[in-house]
Amino acid sequence: MIPDRNVHFVSLGCPKNRVDAEHMLAILGVQGWQAVDDPERAEAIVVNTCAFIEASKEESVDAILDMAQFKNSGRCKALVVSGCLAQRYADQLAEEMPEVDYFLGTAEYAKIGEVLARAAGMPRRIVSDPDFVATSAVPRVNSMPRHTAYLKIAEGCSNKCAFCIIPTLRGLQNSREIDDLVIEAKRLANSGVRELILVAQDLTAYGVDLPGRPQLHDLVAQLAEIEGLSWIRLMYAYPRNIKEPLLELMRDHPKVLPYLDMPIQHIDGAMLKRMKRATQPEKIRSILHRLKAEVPGLTMRTTFIVGYPGETEEEFQALYDFVEEMEFQRVGVFRYSQEEGTPAALLDGQVSEKIKADRQAAIMELQAGIHERHNKALIGRCIEVLVDGVSDETELLLQGRSNGQAPEIDGITYINDGWAEPGDLVRLRIDEVHGYDLVGGIEEVIRPAAKGVETKGLEILG
Repeated sequence: MIPDRNVHFVSLGCPKNRVDAEHMLAILGVQGWQAVDDPERAEAIVVNTCAFIEASKEESVDAILDMAQFKNSGRCKALVVSGCLAQRYADQLAEEMPEVDYFLGTAEYAKIGEVLARAAGMPRRIVSDPDFVATSAVPRVNSMPRHTAYLKIAEGCSNKCAFCIIPTLRGLQNSREIDDLVIEAKRLANSGVRELILVAQDLTAYGVDLPGRPQLHDLVAQLAEIEGLSWIRLMYAYPRNIKEPLLELMRDHPKVLPYLDMPIQHIDGAMLKRMKRATQPEKIRSILHRLKAEVPGLTMRTTFIVGYPGETEEEFQALYDFVEEMEFQRVGVFRYSQEEGTPAALLDGQVSEKIKADRQAAIMELQAGIHERHNKALIGRCIEVLVDGVSDETELLLQGRSNGQAPEIDGITYINDGWAEPGDLVRLRIDEVHGYDLVGGIEEVIRPAAKGVETKGLEILG
């Protein structure tokens, strides 16, 4: 009989990285490992890292050092570093961090079982070209609340944005077949998942590399027919290739949410050219106006970069005016990070950190007012809310999310009147707004939660 073996996971960065961690958890589960929340109890610890920008690299290094302490104070005998930081800096990290036993690149996480089994001849650094994409045959557990899950529909990115290191870390566009995605989505629905969140490095590039070149709307249409799913949410859509059938699904299909996450990055034409974004201001505006006109009730999320090399006051003002003009429901603003290995890192005109911070703060202050107006317009209305469970703030409240609130980034809806189970879909009357959050009472339970199994043992940072 195999003795009990405990493993603790720390996963940083984006939901796509989280999915990789979920695969590793499942692979180890098959081999008898038990995920635990307390690293003190773990014989093995895995830190699944992010290296997208400088801040994420620093957070990843801090997490590694924090977990390394348990090799002395806890039961840990094996510390594994996986993900983007390992892919990018394995040689340097191996030299500077002797406490780490193994480094796994982004294409190697499926080997986690062999690594912890101490397979003969297993090298300390396992990093190859990032060309792997998991299929439905690779085991996976869901670390989200049991009624919500991510579905990674592709790996890598073939865009050539001058500021981005992702193609180096994750490889070129590598889409999964529709049939394979449907198999995984059905499995998730059967486990109790109600909300399926589609993610990729570039969602709208889905299928360009597959035989027959299926498109995103072809995939979404098939996923929307899966019994048990209630919501399908779209994240990380590049501002191009938004075809009419996708708009029709978002407008007409009850399961396809009128929600779209589309990182735009900037609106000034000269800036977009320097960023190598392969799109123009006129096209971006045209897409946005089409979305607003054709998808009533659309929640539009986007992100921008401020302080890109050479960004002038006039170019920043164009971005500021654009945010004011479009009145997006959700906006994130990143300060440009000078990443070695990217074309932008070599550009003249690097902007000071103070100017970046000032520009970020200016847009976020503007957006706070816009967001408040959007939220106040909901007072007195009834909206659909997916219940997540008892509030993190107090046991006297429930919390959930509207169809305009993606997990962890878009605020929370608090429920102060009525009771529902986690995973219930309810109709909620909005009575108050507090910053990015909504408050209201339940009018009716539209659909009770499906049954499923909750999974623990994955610590999410970042």
